Amino acid sequence: MALKDNRCIPCEGGIPPLKSEEITPLIQQINDDWTVIADHHIEREFKFSDFQNALDFVNQAGQICEDEGHHADFELSWGRVKIMIWTHKIDGLTESDFFLAAKIDDIS
Repeated sequence: MALKDNRCIPCEGGIPPLKSEEITPLIQQINDDWTVIADHHIEREFKFSDFQNALDFVNQAGQICEDEGHHADFELSWGRVKIMIWTHKIDGLTESDFFLAAKIDDIS
């Protein structure tokens, strides 16, 4: 099953974040533009022709986050959106972070 077809699983805490060896096969299944930062979070920058298109993308991606109950951090500026994803409850990465990234990839 493709990562984008999985539902994000709410994290209650109390589990360890993924380790490098667990992150590697997951990052390989999403767009190559995603980067793992210090095994803590993943991030990707998206480029757009203007502010309105960037804002529309944030609204679409934000709706995915809301539908999944798993929320990314967004930086929005003229023609650019940066998305950072991690599971805040454990201050690190879980499989759900990669599910969310794959869902966002699907609209880009």
